[in-house]
Formats: sequence, C-alpha cells, structure tokens
Amino acid sequence: MESGRLMNTDNSMQRVTRTGWTGWAQFGGVILFVSGIFSVIQALIALIGTNAYYTVVDGDLFIFDTTGWGWWNLLIGVFLILTAIALLAGATWARVVAVVLAVISSIIQMMLIPVQPWWSFIVIAIDVLVIYALVAHGDELREEV
Repeated sequence: MESGRLMNTDNSMQRVTRTGWTGWAQFGGVILFVSGIFSVIQALIALIGTNAYYTVVDGDLFIFDTTGWGWWNLLIGVFLILTAIALLAGATWARVVAVVLAVISSIIQMMLIPVQPWWSFIVIAIDVLVIYALVAHGDELREEV
C-alpha cells in the first residue's frame, strides 16, 4: 500500500512515497506518549507516597530512596510527552530524540531482566520496533513544506 505526494524542497518538487510504516512511526509516538504518562504517574506516586522502596532478588535486599527517583522520573515523563507530541507533529528533531530515548529504554530494560524478565523482553521488543520504524521510515512523517 503506497501512495505518493509531491513535496517542495529547495524550490524543486520531489515525490515522497508513503508506506504502511508511517503507522508504525506514529505507533512509536503514541508509545512514547503513553510511557511519558506512566512515568509522570510513577513519579507522583514516588513523591507523594512512602520514601523507601525495597525488593528482594536472589536473597539480596535492595532498598531505594524514592524522592530523587520520583523527581527524575517526573522530568523524564514530561520530556517523553513533549517529544511524542513533536514526533506526531512531524518534527525531525523529535525522531532523533525518540530513537535515543528508545535506545536508553532498551539498555535500562536489559539491567532489569533479573527482576522483571517478561516485562523487560516485551519493552525491548517494542523499543526495537520503534527504532526501526523511526530510522527506516521516519521521513514519511515529515509535514509538507
């Protein structure tokens, strides 16, 4: 399923081919938006709730202070939401930032495999799809000039 449109770049007309991957690139924007909302909710819970979080992995007890983590998560969440809005609006810089965020997310999920293996593998798979869609077909999101 392909359709073409003419785009004016540097006083010349160029045909841009739109494929079904445009939907995947938009999917990436929506996933970033939802992830940003989840991060903001997690941050608010961390800031309002108790100040300690603990987990046990293989008999080892890990204790975290949630205040600093909450503020950091709030900042990241707002950044994700703004990047997603810009990505869905067709901003080129947002594609680059979205790919960087997806790479960082994948690295963080690799560190969380011992704690949440299924969730980590699912998020890594989605991150890879988002990266591919934005790198290979992100130009299709660009607005007409």
